Amino acid sequence: MNKVSATAKSVRVSTRKVRLVADAIRNMSAKDAISALSLIDKRGAGVLSKTIKSAVANAVNNSKLAEEDLVIDALEVFESPFLKRFRPSTRGRVHPYKKRGSHIKVILRSKEEKKEMKSVEENKSALAKATGGKKEEKDGKKD
Repeated sequence: MNKVSATAKSVRVSTRKVRLVADAIRNMSAKDAISALSLIDKRGAGVLSKTIKSAVANAVNNSKLAEEDLVIDALEVFESPFLKRFRPSTRGRVHPYKKRGSHIKVILRSKEEKKEMKSVEENKSALAKATGGKKEEKDGKKD
């Protein structure tokens, strides 16, 4: 299986914001996802686009795959360690808050793999039709 990945770590965009955009482009081709991300006006779109472009470059340069055949297999967004910060408040107090970040992992696969999987399933269904859907036992007796 030709699966290629790219990871962006410690990105200073909240995981919630990145997941919102990631859900919109799951199961798209890499080319369509990049064009869709250029139209999405959200904070996580730029970071996701950059990571997908990196994964495409990895696939083309390292695995010698065609750019047109790449499909997003998995898009994972995890929390990174957050930065603890404090906001000054009245009467000498402070109010703590967290600056959240995320780790983004994009896994691409080739479209050809999906076609191969479909052909195996078609062969199984054709075999089932040919045998009448009945299974044979090891002795050679039919049910």
